[in-house]
Amino acid sequence: MAQLALRNPQFKYIVASAGARSVVCKVTIDGTLRYTLTKNLPLSLVATQTVNFDIAELARDYIEITYQSSYVPQTVDIETNLKSYNAINGGGTAIDEPATITDVGFEAYGTFEEEVNPTVPFGRTTPTYLIPINEDTDTFTIFAPNNIAGKIPNINGFFGLGVTSYTSTDTSVTENGIVCNIKRIDCTKYGDGKKIIYINKYGVQQDLWFFLKNSKNLSRSNEGYKSNTITYPSGSSATYSVQNAPNKVFNTQAKQTHKLSSGYYPEFANQQFEELLLSEYVWLSTVRKGSGIIIPVKVKTSSVAFKTSVNDRLIEYSMEFEEAFDYINNIR
Repeated sequence: MAQLALRNPQFKYIVASAGARSVVCKVTIDGTLRYTLTKNLPLSLVATQTVNFDIAELARDYIEITYQSSYVPQTVDIETNLKSYNAINGGGTAIDEPATITDVGFEAYGTFEEEVNPTVPFGRTTPTYLIPINEDTDTFTIFAPNNIAGKIPNINGFFGLGVTSYTSTDTSVTENGIVCNIKRIDCTKYGDGKKIIYINKYGVQQDLWFFLKNSKNLSRSNEGYKSNTITYPSGSSATYSVQNAPNKVFNTQAKQTHKLSSGYYPEFANQQFEELLLSEYVWLSTVRKGSGIIIPVKVKTSSVAFKTSVNDRLIEYSMEFEEAFDYINNIR
């Protein structure tokens, strides 16, 4: 069993015996057979052969990532069954049939250094929090404004997924004997701070607060055409109205962007900004018409120069986010 990072290739293999002519891989997702893959083997094969199938993209198609106020991770159950046969295209008789492989798929990713078939939580022992760790001290720390409550995802053994809640006054929480410190920041000079929620490297929702000033911008695009505005009244020469524009505008669209400043973070928090930059699912907590709302956004910033205390002394990031929808509603 494994907790698969489905943003990476995930290979399942079988060692086919001599005489095998084909291998069939059946992938069952959330209890339903979704894919049947077949590889034919050369007739000249006289020894065993290892045959691999990459199932990551197939399984990832079935993870429905949406914002969850509960912060419960969204995953898929995967069963992979491999058999080799003594005829092509899965015909004849099965000659090799290892046990069905059972896994859980996450919207997670490992880096190149974490090598083939990376799994959550990427070498850490469980239980653990599914957020970046301060590798220098082997401790967990998150940053939140004063008087704000929140949630931290965790894992306890195979697929023992959970969420640790903290109150508006907590400065630390403990789950399964592991402490996560909560560093409180006063951001009242610039309002209440802005919260970004994103799917992190571990495939779960995580909060990242931007504490300093923020700005919002609106940009628009449109098309145009030239219209004939001349009229021909009876008994009079041709005329036109100076109030009727001959250059018409149509198909006007608008996008809002938000530029946020993080405030001062310690160097070990760089990984959080890295994971935000690489995330494909991001939301912004904001206020519309006097009510709080969570909206989807895209990270418009395409690169980040990581800062260090030696080079930069104070570590602060400014990032731009574009709302992932048109400002003028055109949902049909």
